[in-house]
Amino acid sequence: MFSLPAVPVRFGSRRPHHNRLPFAILPVFLLMVIVLMAHAWPGSAWGGSEKPIVIGGDKNFPPYEFLDKNGRPTGFNVELSRAIAEVMGMEVEFRLGNWADARKGLEDGSIDILQGITSSDARSKTLDFSPPHNIVHTSIFARRGTPPVSNLEALRGKEVIVQKGGSMHDFLLSHDYGAKLILVDTHAAALRLLASGKHDYAMVGNLPGLYLGRELGLSNIVPVGQVPGGYYGYAVKKGNLQVLSRFSEGLAILKNTGRYQKIYDKWLGVLEPQPLPFEKIVKYSAMVVVPLLLVLGFTVVWSRTLQKRVHEATAELQQRQQQLIQADKMASLGILVSGVAHEINNPTGLLLLNLPVLKKAYQAAEENLEERFQESGDFMIGGLRYSLLREETGRMFDEMQDGARRIKRIVDDLKDFARKDDSDLNESVDLNAVLHASVRLVENSIKKATQHFQIDCAKELPNCRGNAQRIEQVVVNLILNACQALPSHEKGIFVATSLDEESGELRLSVRDEGVGIPKEHLSHLTDPFFTTKRDAGGTGLGLSVSAGIVKDHGGRLEFDSLPGSGTTVTMVLPGPGSSGNAIPTDYPGGSTPSPL
Repeated sequence: MFSLPAVPVRFGSRRPHHNRLPFAILPVFLLMVIVLMAHAWPGSAWGGSEKPIVIGGDKNFPPYEFLDKNGRPTGFNVELSRAIAEVMGMEVEFRLGNWADARKGLEDGSIDILQGITSSDARSKTLDFSPPHNIVHTSIFARRGTPPVSNLEALRGKEVIVQKGGSMHDFLLSHDYGAKLILVDTHAAALRLLASGKHDYAMVGNLPGLYLGRELGLSNIVPVGQVPGGYYGYAVKKGNLQVLSRFSEGLAILKNTGRYQKIYDKWLGVLEPQPLPFEKIVKYSAMVVVPLLLVLGFTVVWSRTLQKRVHEATAELQQRQQQLIQADKMASLGILVSGVAHEINNPTGLLLLNLPVLKKAYQAAEENLEERFQESGDFMIGGLRYSLLREETGRMFDEMQDGARRIKRIVDDLKDFARKDDSDLNESVDLNAVLHASVRLVENSIKKATQHFQIDCAKELPNCRGNAQRIEQVVVNLILNACQALPSHEKGIFVATSLDEESGELRLSVRDEGVGIPKEHLSHLTDPFFTTKRDAGGTGLGLSVSAGIVKDHGGRLEFDSLPGSGTTVTMVLPGPGSSGNAIPTDYPGGSTPSPL
């Protein structure tokens, strides 16, 4: 506390003017004291900095959270917490140690939040949980040769190693399975103890157990049973909802932006295969690689000797053969896709049928749930708090139903594209509809290649005669070529349809802002086996087959390109004013330019 010096004040005095100076500077002095107090007060918004949020966790629970070889916190939970702190503008401090100490730190206030803990009814009495960001499954590990554990009653009378203060410790304490508990500080200690021949079982997280078993070389222990998975997320001491809400909000942002999935794929994907020792690499090289290199060398010499003569004699035959192979592949793909599509459409149909029913059922029960919420306060449903569930449930049902519809639409498009079609070139083809179907098929490739994709369909475009499936094959090939030509996501692809009023021809152009094509290559683009992407697996048949399809329809492909300025490929087909092969239609089929 600050104290002010006493300043005597006399009313009605006729003292000289200079004697009133202490009273005149009093407001200035008070202002200075207030500013000093504001800067000195902890957490003051005037000058103090916000105290870092202390995040606790387990120092040896890979790949979720652990200390690396330099003693720095790392793992899925750590990277996720750093990302949440970044999007929420928070300063955080990590403290990874023994799990029991982390639990104790949350209780005594030295730790603000735990970044990875399984929720349960027992724990919810003293802790508040965020929406889960994962489900952690637990396995029962034993030494090789131990019979499988079909249920937890098999643990009765057995010595079971568990982590002190961990979810399995709490679980076994709250359920009387008659097991004798052996407490350790870390999962690694539990697995080492089991591998050394002591005790009967160890209950360890499935993924951490596999990870640690590989890293520690514990080849004599294997999972022999499973425990139902638990919801895994953040937790704070009961009542500390301000901190919890910030982490919950940050987690939602990461999931909506796709950043959460990238972190998940990085840390919780398939475990990397164990690298081979150098001695085995040398041995395998001697046994396999060296003979293959000798064979390859002989093949290269032989191939160069005969290459020119074989190319001249069989170029046309190979082209026809490859076209037959491609046609056979499309027929086989059609059969395969039909079977797979049937298997996908069945569960998708169930989703589309059941989701509206479930939504109505929830809405019918919502009134009772809301009454309970108003009378008794917040409560848990399926591991989530009702206060959070009631805000998200409607959106979750709508998103699931939209996703199911999208799956069905993509499968139907894929069936149409891959279906074997023996019809002639005399059907009525809507070029705009063909374009939209093609874009849906390659939508994923487009999103990976560019952030700027635009379609501009001409309105009231007449139909032409031909085969829609074969024209769709050409459009798919042109769009994929454009995607492969882009040097970065910032470059764009622009697709447009139009009618040439003067010639009566229908035109579909695909323009990319890619690397372009050298002038000397333009005349060879439709030659069989000519490609500038052979190192990337190109065969040189895509444009050759496409040109043949367009030629069969009485049309042509036009190319316009400059190195560094992109490429425009235009498919020209006969229209109502150019030949008798096209028929007009009053189908509008157009749209304003729209991004994908």
